[in-house]
Amino acid sequence: MSAAATFEELVAEGASVPTTGWDFSWFEGRSTEERPSWGYSKMVMTRMAGVAAALDIQTGWGEVLAEVVAGIPRRPRLVTATESWPPNLAVAATRLQPWGASVLAVADDGDLPVATESFDLVVSRHPTVTRWGEVARVLVPGGTYLAQHVGAGTVG
Repeated sequence: MSAAATFEELVAEGASVPTTGWDFSWFEGRSTEERPSWGYSKMVMTRMAGVAAALDIQTGWGEVLAEVVAGIPRRPRLVTATESWPPNLAVAATRLQPWGASVLAVADDGDLPVATESFDLVVSRHPTVTRWGEVARVLVPGGTYLAQHVGAGTVG
């Protein structure tokens, strides 16, 4: 697209590009971002390395959970993820299959279809909705919830 493209042309071009599995490679060279200095994935790796069961809420296409599980020496015996957006379910399931993780279709504001007190660690990179009661219900006593919440100023 030329530098003189109209707004409508740019919107049409963007709308025509597939983003299945949150593939935004089309933006390379067109946008910038700044990651936080503290590294969410590394924080999750540290905590997940010592747990028996972990749940990733609103996993997206599972890329962060896959990176975490691949980067720890001993994975939890139970790794589960939830996702609400149908196009992401298959992508996440395929990406997480090598680690035996299951991906459950769950509305962002839905109840978690898992047993009470069944996870040592619950994580979520950028939940759109947080069901605090559900998080508390599925955590074992003394369990940990770790998330990177999106704030109003992030346009998230």
